[in-house]
This record gives sequence, C-alpha cells and structure tokens, in this order.
Amino acid sequence: MVTLAQVLPAIILIVVIFALTMLVALYSTFAERKVAAFIQDRVGPNRAGPGGIFQPLADGVKFFMKEEVIPVLSNKFLFILGPSIAITASLMTGVVVPWGPDITLFGKTYPLQIVDIEIGILYVFAVVSVGIYGIMIGGWASNNKFSLMGAIRASSQVISYELSMGLAIIALIMVTGTLSLREIVEQQHGWHWNILYQPVGFILFLVCAFAEANRTPFDLPECETELVGGYHTEYSSMKLGFYLFAEYINMFISSAIMSTLYFGGYNYPGMDAVNEFVGPVIGPLIGFAVLFAKTCFFIFFFMWVRWTIPRFRYDQLMNLGWKGLIPLGILNLIATGAAVLYFK
Repeated sequence: MVTLAQVLPAIILIVVIFALTMLVALYSTFAERKVAAFIQDRVGPNRAGPGGIFQPLADGVKFFMKEEVIPVLSNKFLFILGPSIAITASLMTGVVVPWGPDITLFGKTYPLQIVDIEIGILYVFAVVSVGIYGIMIGGWASNNKFSLMGAIRASSQVISYELSMGLAIIALIMVTGTLSLREIVEQQHGWHWNILYQPVGFILFLVCAFAEANRTPFDLPECETELVGGYHTEYSSMKLGFYLFAEYINMFISSAIMSTLYFGGYNYPGMDAVNEFVGPVIGPLIGFAVLFAKTCFFIFFFMWVRWTIPRFRYDQLMNLGWKGLIPLGILNLIATGAAVLYFK
C-alpha cells in the first residue's frame, strides 16, 4: 500500500514545477515586451513597480476583472472546454523533463523529475497533439468564421510540422537508442551533446517548434491582419488568458525539450569536479540552474525572431513544411542510418 510519505516528494515536485511553469509563462509576457522594446529602441513597460517588474501581476488581475463574455450562438460547453484543454495539455508536457540530477538528502534520493517513463519522447508528442484539440474546439465553438479559419489553419499547421519534427526525433533515437529523456541526458554527459551528432535534426526541430507554438513567423492561426484575432477572437477574461498562457508555456517547454535533447540538459563542462566540491545537494541545484539558463536562452531566441522576421503567407508556410522540411528530414534520416551502420 502506498503511503503519503512515499508520494509526498512527488507531490511537492509537481507543485514546484507547476508554480515555476506558470511563473515563467507569466513573466515571459513581461520579458517579451522588454525584448521588443530593446529591439525597437523604446522603453517598454515601466509603470507597475521598479522597471515594470509587477506588470505581469497587473495583467493577471486585469484578466480576472474583465467581463466574462460568451457569444449567444456559441456552443457554451465546448467554448469553455477549448481553453481548458489547451492549458492542461501545455502543463502536462513538463512532467517527463529531467530538470536536474537526483538530490541526495539525509540518506534519501529525490529525483528532479516528476516521472521517468521509457517512452518520454512519445509522451511529449502525444500531449502536444492533444493541445491542438483545444484550439480546434475553441475556434469551432465560437461560431465565428474568423475563429474557425484560425482553428483550421492551426490544425493544418501542426499536422504538417509534426511530421518533420517526428523525422528529426527518429534520427535522434537512432543515435541514442532510447526514448527515455533521462537516458538521453545521461548519454550527453561531458561534451557528448547531441547537437554535435544531429545538427540538421536540431534545425528541423527548432523550426517545427516555432510552428507548434504558433510563434512568428508561423503565427498564421492568429494573424490579426487577416483573421482579427484568429481562433481566440471571441474569447475574453481568463479563457483568453488560458490560450495566451498556453502559448508561452509551450514556448517554455519547447525550449526545455530542445535543451534536453540536443544541448546536454543539465550537463555542463566540469560538472563532476563541481559536484565533488559543492556536495550532493548544491550540485544538482547547479545542474537545474544550467538547464534553466539554456531554456531561457531559447526563450530569448523565440522572442528575438518574433520581432525581427515578418510572418509568412500561409501558402509559403505549407510549402516550407511539405516541400522543404519533410524532404530534408528524410535525407537526414537516411544519412543518420548510414552513419550508425558504418560506425556501429
């Protein structure tokens, strides 16, 4: 029989990861506005608190205080279900990410990973695929032609770019021989980062991550110049907030997954020497900080691209996915298979 003492560490870790994910999503909006201001040579938010540091809290209160509007002719149940699925799916993705090495405290070992399953990569793909249902259901339930068009664009875009991302992941699995994220990270100990063995696969994954997260230049599902606001045009208050938070959480998780799969995760040069010097508690926390720093770099890259590159036309987006990335992914798969057979 499972006791509370046995599951308490996992419960605490779930709460910590959930709170950290929501905090990152909240302050990613603030960071994006600051990055945009820096790139465009302006000030950005600076009213709420020193340097505008409390602006995300003010935005959160604003979302809660806004009037809750549900269109009369909408499907009310599905209208509420859409953003609920989107935010739930985005939060579920991070449970398989190894955020750091195991911590040894008072003779007991506590893993910095909520659950380590042997098919971690497949789990991530499955949950990400569920997230698109939230967008599709919300756009259809709104009974708005612009919302429906945005939802159709989103589903077509995700299906197209998941194929290329899958090809990149298959090539990575051929190199690592495992689907477990923990084992993939452990194989990259030292300087054996997968970016050295799969540079083309990483580029494919990076581009597809932009499309999966609906980030510029792949933000066609919510293109305001064509679709008003896209799939969330009819949403207000916290249901709109759930869609926006889901986008930033997906960006955060995509950055963490890229850091885990291709850039060593919590590994860094000289890790063993540092762990021997600082001990079994501080060492894993440093590894967590290293992974978080890598993740923040990719988040900054997402924002940098948004305020630098204009969005594609929809036909250009689909042509890139089907005529560019998928053939490149197949070639990378063939080259990886040949290399694995040759050096085996």
